[in-house]
Amino acid sequence: MHIALLHNRDHELLEDDPGREAREDVVRVAESLSEALTRADVTAEPLAIEGDRLDFVDTLRRLQPDLVVNLCESLAADSRGEMAVPCLLDALGLPYTGSSALSLGLALHKPQAKELLRAHGVSTPASCVVRRLEDVLAVDLPWPLIVKPSREDASVGMDFDSVVQDRAALARACEAVLRTFHQPALVEQFIPGREVYVPLLGNHPRQSLPLTEIHFGDTFQDRPNIVSYRAKWEADSPEFRDSPTGPCQLDAVQEARCVQVALEAFAALECQDYGRVDLRVSPEGIPYVIDINPNCDLHPSAGFAKAAASAGMDYPALASRLVEIALERAHGHPTHRRKGPGAARRADPANRNLLAAGGGVRHRAG
Repeated sequence: MHIALLHNRDHELLEDDPGREAREDVVRVAESLSEALTRADVTAEPLAIEGDRLDFVDTLRRLQPDLVVNLCESLAADSRGEMAVPCLLDALGLPYTGSSALSLGLALHKPQAKELLRAHGVSTPASCVVRRLEDVLAVDLPWPLIVKPSREDASVGMDFDSVVQDRAALARACEAVLRTFHQPALVEQFIPGREVYVPLLGNHPRQSLPLTEIHFGDTFQDRPNIVSYRAKWEADSPEFRDSPTGPCQLDAVQEARCVQVALEAFAALECQDYGRVDLRVSPEGIPYVIDINPNCDLHPSAGFAKAAASAGMDYPALASRLVEIALERAHGHPTHRRKGPGAARRADPANRNLLAAGGGVRHRAG
């Protein structure tokens, strides 16, 4: 079996990139999965998308891998490009791991995701969108509030100043998002309480891996208990040191409630294969969805792999399971279909190879 590990390599593209560490991490994930998957009958090769170049399309069409492990989180250091990759893979007719372009796009555009969650009756904090600084005057939500970029992930743009108690601080936080990220700011009601992560694996059936929780230490005393960008990516920072992820201790009823909310959120966005739903559990025990990550970090030291290990699944086993799930979804079972005379013919899939004929994708103007 030939597997292509498709990933972005754009962390050095911009001189001033507020998400550089997160983008660089994807390269390490591809290397780790290549090592975990490669064995006698499997070749798993990383394939990088460099900047905004689309020549990887021709490479994939030539290689015709049995599966693409899609790790791309951006194109040209722009998170919005994440959803373009599954579109191209669908056009090539290649099976791939993870969610579709629609699901990735909805998850990235947080205001749209929240509207969809509300429409499905899934609990999520009250929110509004600030597109211009003047919009701050119209915000009518209960304090405290938390301000985020509306279409970023991996805690990009988040720090202690993101949680605000008054309108002046709200204006400063929104102005920082508008100026730095050139996108609207999402303003949410801040839910005090525990931050719980629900890792999900599979499709039919879909299962929850053991829940994990952020354990906030001394650095967070008298400060907002949030996973800032420093807490997630800057290993030498006090926030990183004092916000480890560990097992989540909930009673059976509360755990079942968290899992059910996560499953409903995942289904609302039509996510597939694997992912993580982030919750804030209020002091009253109500779980609120604060983020859906259908393309979560798969590094061996990240939370998803740790949760799998807690369930008795080591990293190579997790990597193999991700491949099996994607192939089962694409082909109906985890192994190759029999080919040659006498083999049953498959119906044309919805994602037929639209690029197989003609000149394919034109190169960008030079």
